Amino acid sequence: QLMQTTSPIVDCGVHYLDVMLQITDAKPVEVRGMGVRLTDEVAPSMYNYGHLQVLFDDGSVGWYEAGWGPMISETAFFVKDVISPNGCVSIVMKEGVKSDDIDTHTKTSTIRLHNAATGADGKFAKPDEMLSMEGEPGHQDLCDLEQAFVLKAIREDLDLTKHMDDAVKSLAVCLAADESVRSGAAVKL
Repeated sequence: QLMQTTSPIVDCGVHYLDVMLQITDAKPVEVRGMGVRLTDEVAPSMYNYGHLQVLFDDGSVGWYEAGWGPMISETAFFVKDVISPNGCVSIVMKEGVKSDDIDTHTKTSTIRLHNAATGADGKFAKPDEMLSMEGEPGHQDLCDLEQAFVLKAIREDLDLTKHMDDAVKSLAVCLAADESVRSGAAVKL
C-alpha cells in the first residue's frame, strides 16, 4: 500500500534531508520537485520516481532522487554524493548489490573522500581516499541502535530538540517538494 499513498521523495527523502540539514546546519528556503508515474501499480495521482532540489540560506544546494519499481536501474538506485567547494564525499557500493536487499539502503560499504585542492600544475594535490566501512551495522542492527539511543534519551533526559526540529524540517521540505511536483512550481519555505 505504500506506493499508493506516499511518493518515494517523501518516504525516503526525509532521511536524506535530515542528513543535509546536519551537514549544512543551514535553513532550507526553497524546494523544487519533479516526479513521474512510471507504472500502473500506483494510483494515477501518484508517482513512483522523483527528485528534489533544496536551496539553503547559506548558498548550499541539496539534491535527492528516489524511485520504486522494477524499472529503476540497479546502477542508478544508489547514488549518494555530498559536494562542496572543497571536494566531495561519495558512498561507493560494492559491485553487484541489489536494490531489493534492505541492507544496501543502510550500509555504506566504502566512502570516497575527494579533495578539490590542485597543485600549481593544475592536477589534484591528493588522490581520493577510500574509507572502508567494514563492520557497519545492517538494517536491523541500525534499528536496534536507534531504539537503544531513544531509551537512553528517555532515561537520561537528553535534549533532542535539534534532532526533532531537523526531523520536522526534513518532513516539511519533502512535503513541499511533493507539492512542487504536483503544482509544477518551486515552493518557498
